[in-house]
Amino acid sequence: MGKGGSLNENVVKKILLSYLYVGIWIFLSFTVIVYNKYILDKKMYNWPFPISLTMIHMAFCSSIAFLLVRVFKIVEPISMSRELYLSSVVPIGALYSLSLWFSNSAYIYLSVSFIQMLKALMPVAVYSISVSLKKESFKTETMANMLSITVGVAIAAYGEARFDSWGVILQLAAVAFEATRLVLIQILLTSKGITLNPITSLYYVAPCCLLFLFVPWILVEFPILKQTSSFHFDFAIFGTNSLCAFALNLAVFLLIGKTSALTMNVAGVVKDWFLIAFSWSVIRDTVTPVNLIGYGLAFLGVAYYNHTKLQALKAKEAQKKSAEADEESGLLMEEREGGDGLGRKNDSQD
Repeated sequence: MGKGGSLNENVVKKILLSYLYVGIWIFLSFTVIVYNKYILDKKMYNWPFPISLTMIHMAFCSSIAFLLVRVFKIVEPISMSRELYLSSVVPIGALYSLSLWFSNSAYIYLSVSFIQMLKALMPVAVYSISVSLKKESFKTETMANMLSITVGVAIAAYGEARFDSWGVILQLAAVAFEATRLVLIQILLTSKGITLNPITSLYYVAPCCLLFLFVPWILVEFPILKQTSSFHFDFAIFGTNSLCAFALNLAVFLLIGKTSALTMNVAGVVKDWFLIAFSWSVIRDTVTPVNLIGYGLAFLGVAYYNHTKLQALKAKEAQKKSAEADEESGLLMEEREGGDGLGRKNDSQD
């Protein structure tokens, strides 16, 4: 009885901790998105310089990661050759910088709610790129699901009250670059047995992002910042904003490490609904019935996609356990046969 009670307590504790990790990630992700919107939107803080904001984040994250890896030695660096860094990390860093730049730029033109609706296209982009790079096989059922998500997002876009073509292009480009980055991580790093946690990831990738963003910053934003009072750096605003961005990276590691990437995907859908509700009720963005119908359809498609992923993961784990059980059974049989053979040999000698 006591043992069963202890087991139930452990299960409950594990479930509660999982909800805690999900809650922390949703809170920080929510905070970073709303904070970035506040800084970049012309009707709020009115600092519409997305490249500069992204560079501030990358400079802050690079500095903290360097201190944690090289000075305090809390995290061990990954053994990585120059060739591997140039062939794997640099392309990933370039894509990450473009993804952050364009996604932050979209907040100037689009509402928070509509951006979350457009982000529902991420599974579509990841699957399409994975198929084109032969990382995944083409499946008619999966592609039909991807089309349903796309149709849902298209309906949401049709009903958007504050539709801006340039903003949509920027957000779709951000989704495409981020999806490509995720697929390349699997191809260039994971397949080679290299895994980066958020701190080592920032240690290697953030300086690379900073370097890639420097050229467009010099050409596009620096001349404007230099000529206006916008060049003034508000340490309170940008310091806390960068700290939230860094904390979000740690929360991602905590969530995936203690639960799974699939849990984060499901939590992401919940976060999107929270952001849509917040955008409508607090920021006073217009959310139309057509918006909700379209996103509802896309949401069902994403939910089904996550469900199929979960079923595939369960099947894979069951197959792995079955293979391990068969292997153990085979070893036991070999040991028995070996023992019987030895016994028979001794009998014949007697």
